[in-house]
Amino acid sequence: MLAEKPFLLSRNKPLSKREIAQALRWAIEAELDAISFYEQLAELIEDEKIRHVFYDVANEEKEHVGEFLALLLEIDPELAEYIKKGFREVEEETGIKAKL
Repeated sequence: MLAEKPFLLSRNKPLSKREIAQALRWAIEAELDAISFYEQLAELIEDEKIRHVFYDVANEEKEHVGEFLALLLEIDPELAEYIKKGFREVEEETGIKAKL
């Protein structure tokens, strides 16, 4: 998933804005992977209480996606514009109106 493990990067200065944006993208990717992982495991578990915990943890990861995405959109306003454009295109082509 990650090209480099962040803790292996030697740094003598703070991350640049571009590097922070990449770190946020990696964090979002990791959270999306975790959501898939926990939900797939939950679907295989028969015990309702244990299955509930896996889904609950998956939902917490979904919140993390939102947190990291909010930061990414703040740091990369161009991405926010492309996302809005993508929402408009989907609405024009399908009638589906995405809302956040």
